[in-house]
Amino acid sequence: MLNYITTGESHGRYLAAILEGFPSGLPLDMDVINGELRRRQAGYGRGDRQKIEADCVEIIGGVIKKVTTGAPLGFLLSNRDCTLDQMPEIFRPRPGHADLAGALKYGQGIRAVLERSSARETAMRVAVGAVCKLFLKKFNIEIAGHVLQIGHAKLPEETLTVKDIRQGAKGSPVNCVCKKTEAAMIQMIVKARKHGDSLGGKYEIRVSGLPVGLGSYVHYARKLDARLAMLLMGQQSVKAVEIGDGTALAGASGSEAHDEIFHNKARGYHHKTNHAGGIEGGMTNGEDLVARVTMKPISTLARPLASVNMKTGKSEKADFERSDICAVPAGSVIGEALVAYGLADAFLEKFGGDSVADIRHSYEGYLKRVRA
Repeated sequence: MLNYITTGESHGRYLAAILEGFPSGLPLDMDVINGELRRRQAGYGRGDRQKIEADCVEIIGGVIKKVTTGAPLGFLLSNRDCTLDQMPEIFRPRPGHADLAGALKYGQGIRAVLERSSARETAMRVAVGAVCKLFLKKFNIEIAGHVLQIGHAKLPEETLTVKDIRQGAKGSPVNCVCKKTEAAMIQMIVKARKHGDSLGGKYEIRVSGLPVGLGSYVHYARKLDARLAMLLMGQQSVKAVEIGDGTALAGASGSEAHDEIFHNKARGYHHKTNHAGGIEGGMTNGEDLVARVTMKPISTLARPLASVNMKTGKSEKADFERSDICAVPAGSVIGEALVAYGLADAFLEKFGGDSVADIRHSYEGYLKRVRA
């Protein structure tokens, strides 16, 4: 139902996006949308670029008097650091980056590759996701993300609600709900910076208020977990996506892995555990959706790894571009946006309608049938 595309380079004049398939009748709060962009820029371990840019997106289509019309939504963000035409070409690809494969694939220099493959582009994905969050909130669906791990600093295992995450991570420079773990994460970043290194980690996205039945079991491409995994794997630096207990289920027996089913008049069908992470058979089952995402360390290092000069063929150290030390806190904000987009798409697929009012009519009718 939904489709979006982004365009623009990291140091180009603009970044832009078009979101097609969005319904009419949704008021857009620009303070909320630009607040999400500011969240993406924050986080301990971010580079100097974030001190230059003050991300603020403009809606250039699909909105009249701050309300969506049903036409494609256009987003435009102006870069302050728009020095692309003056930036030098580089010849020594960074291990772990798109540099080498991209330069060979497209037959042009590394500069063009790194400018488009840069995570700067995710600003537009966050803007798109912020609009999707506003839509989902109209149906009492809430999304929150937080950081579980940076380097070896890891949050102890515990089950958190969306409310727990928002309250616990508020004001945290690494978007962590635990002050003790937060301190350990910051210390890991300080150490990595001192040694010219970088760090990865893991974040979690939790969603509450989802109805049963988003996604489908009838065709592999319609399975919601598959769709979310694709969106999240498309985020820069992501190397693994888990739903629910994920890889931990490899060591569990069936009696430990599956969520028993209960029923009462107050809650209807429900589960007392959530090993499945809110998705069974490719469909939401009414419990919180839980996704965990692993990000590798950033591939730009102040102490570069071995590479080859593509101009001379000689072995040299990789080039260095201004970069973050750790982007996992920002990654958790981007993950929220990607999940919001995926869920809004599945929601519109299920309940249809060209306007928010039509969608609500269909949604309430479905809930009435399911509860009965």
